[in-house]
Amino acid sequence: MAITHQVLVLLFIGYIIYTIDLKKKYFPVPVVLVLLGIGLSFLPFFSSLKISKEVIFNVFLPALLFTSAYQFPQSQLKKNFGIIITLSTAGLFATTALLGIGIYFISGSLVSLSWTAAFLLASILVPTDPVSVTAIIKNSTGQEQIADIVEGESMVNDGTSIVLFTIFLSMFETGNGFSIGKLIGDFFLVSLGGVAIGLLLGWLLSKAIRYTHDKQYQVMLTIIVAYGGFYIAEAIGVSGVLATVVAGMMLSFEIGRSIKEDKLKESLDGFWDIINPTILSVLFLMIGIQTADYLAFPHWGAAIMIFVLSVIARFLVLGGFVYGVPAWRKEFDSDFSTTALMSWAGIKGSMSVALLLWLESAVSEGDQLLVSLAFAAILLSLVLQSMGIYPLAKLLAPKSDG
Repeated sequence: MAITHQVLVLLFIGYIIYTIDLKKKYFPVPVVLVLLGIGLSFLPFFSSLKISKEVIFNVFLPALLFTSAYQFPQSQLKKNFGIIITLSTAGLFATTALLGIGIYFISGSLVSLSWTAAFLLASILVPTDPVSVTAIIKNSTGQEQIADIVEGESMVNDGTSIVLFTIFLSMFETGNGFSIGKLIGDFFLVSLGGVAIGLLLGWLLSKAIRYTHDKQYQVMLTIIVAYGGFYIAEAIGVSGVLATVVAGMMLSFEIGRSIKEDKLKESLDGFWDIINPTILSVLFLMIGIQTADYLAFPHWGAAIMIFVLSVIARFLVLGGFVYGVPAWRKEFDSDFSTTALMSWAGIKGSMSVALLLWLESAVSEGDQLLVSLAFAAILLSLVLQSMGIYPLAKLLAPKSDG
C-alpha cells in the first residue's frame, strides 16, 4: 500500500479528532492520537508504515519549532527571558543529572543499566513538548505566565537535549568515560553556533520581507528560512533546532516592531496554523503505530518508576530555580503550586521520540531494552500527564489566583 494512502487516512483521522476538540480546553489531543495510533498498528493497512528520526528531524520539527517561535508572545519572552533560558539550559542539565542518577539506582534490582545507559535514557526523557497543554492551562486557570514559561522552555530545551543526547550516545557506543569539559565545550559550540545561524537568517528574513509585498511570497520566505536554517545549521555541525527557533523569534520581533500594519502575521497564521495540526496529527498517530512494537516487554515496573522519577526530578529542579532566585520567587506563590503545575506540564513528545528513534537506529539488538523502556516512559507521560493537566490545573487554580 502506498505511503501516500496511509498518510491521507491519518490526516482524515486527525481532522476528525481536531474537529471534535473545538474548545481546546479539556481534550488532550496528542494522547488521543497516540492511543488511536496504537490501535491502528493492529490493522494490516498500517503494517508497513514506519517513522524514522530523519523524518521527524527533517520534515516535522522545523515547522513545529518555527511556528511556536514566531507565534510566541514577545512581551512574555522579554518578561520571562531569564527563567526560560535558565530552565532550558542549566535546569535541563540538572534534571538530566538527577534523573540519570535515579534511573541507575532504581534499575539495579530490575534491569541493571550502566551509568552511561542511565544518563542516555535520562537525556531522552528531559526535553518537554507541551503541545496543547499550554492552551489547557490558560483556559482552565488564566495563568498565562506559567503556560508561556513552559512553552518557551520547551522551544529552547530541544536544542540543549540534542547536545546531551549525542554526547551520551557517543559514550555509550564507544565505552569512553564521561568528560564534563567535553560536555560543556560541545554544548557551547553547538548551541552558540545554532543561535548565530538563527540570528543571521532571522535578520535577513526581516529585511527581505520588507521588500516583498505579496503575502504569498512572504510566506514562502518563512518556509525557506524555517527549513533552510535547520538544514544549514545541521550541515555545519551546530544546532538546527536553535537556528530555527531563533529565526522565528527574530521574525516575531520584527512583526511587532515595524510591520504590524502589513498584517503579515495574519497571512503567516493562515498558512502555519494549517501546517501545525496537520503535522501533529500525522506525527502522533505514527508515534502510536510505532510504539506498539515495543510495549510487549516484561519491565513495565521499571518504566513506571522511570516515569515517576522524571516528574520528581523536574519538580525538584524547578523548585530549586524558581524559589531559589529571589526575583522569580516574588512572582509565584510560595506553596509550590506553580512548580507542581509546571512539572506536570513537562510532557515528553516529539523531541523525545526523535531522540529515541535515533537511539533505535544506533544500538544493537541486545540494547533494545533501552528503546522499550524509553517508549514506555514516553507513552506514560503522554497519557497520564496530558489527561491529568486539566484537573490538576483546576485544583491549583484557587491557590494561584488567591
